[in-house]
Amino acid sequence: MNRFLRISLSAVAGLAVLSCTPKKDEKKEDPAIGFNVTRVFPHDRTAFTQGLTIDGGRLFESTGQDASWIAEVDIVSGKQTKRIQLEKKYFGEGICILNRKIYQLTWKSHTGFIYDVKTYAKKGEFSYPYEGWGITHDGKRLIVSDGTDKIHFLDTASLKETSSISVRGASGALQNINELEYIEGYIYANQWQTPFIFKIDPATGNVVGRLDFSVIAEKMRVAYSNSDVLNGIAYERKSKLILITGKLWPNLFAIKLK
Repeated sequence: MNRFLRISLSAVAGLAVLSCTPKKDEKKEDPAIGFNVTRVFPHDRTAFTQGLTIDGGRLFESTGQDASWIAEVDIVSGKQTKRIQLEKKYFGEGICILNRKIYQLTWKSHTGFIYDVKTYAKKGEFSYPYEGWGITHDGKRLIVSDGTDKIHFLDTASLKETSSISVRGASGALQNINELEYIEGYIYANQWQTPFIFKIDPATGNVVGRLDFSVIAEKMRVAYSNSDVLNGIAYERKSKLILITGKLWPNLFAIKLK
């Protein structure tokens, strides 16, 4: 059992399982997905979270603003040691890990970076014509968001776009698509400045479900007044747990879908 699983599945005295199921009388624009919060971990409240991912049981995070970095995060303490620090001219965005490489986007510089996941040595760069927001992969392609309703699919050899989709929910085009995570055949996406994560069919771009984190987001604002928006999704395949957090949040949450 890997380190993440040992931590995530251990019993915690006094921790009640929080059930988050939307009320029946709520207006639903897209099908609601219920979930349980199974664990709560500390999170670095100075981290302006842009990306979150798990590789080999290890949690990695990327941040933005003036001190943009990538680091492996100790899930128990929320602290980082070894970091990749970006030059100040770059605003870091999402990350994903594929084939032992870390792929990182930057916001308006149209530049992505590639690092060795073990040594953090820089392996290369790539470019794209739109803003960089979120990134994930399906094992074969990189999947990138640009802050609009578009999601782009990139070939991992050439790092050039091969196709794209427009994300549509019950109310039409879904703008501000941000952090991404590929989970069991679907793309899960934060929508910037909302407490929602949307489940998207990668073949059509259609939204097939929505997770509502309004209660958790409000708890974070009460706990720490500087807490910003929900942002950060990471999936641990063996336990089927999803980790979520937000920019400058004091906590990170492990959830299980109902």
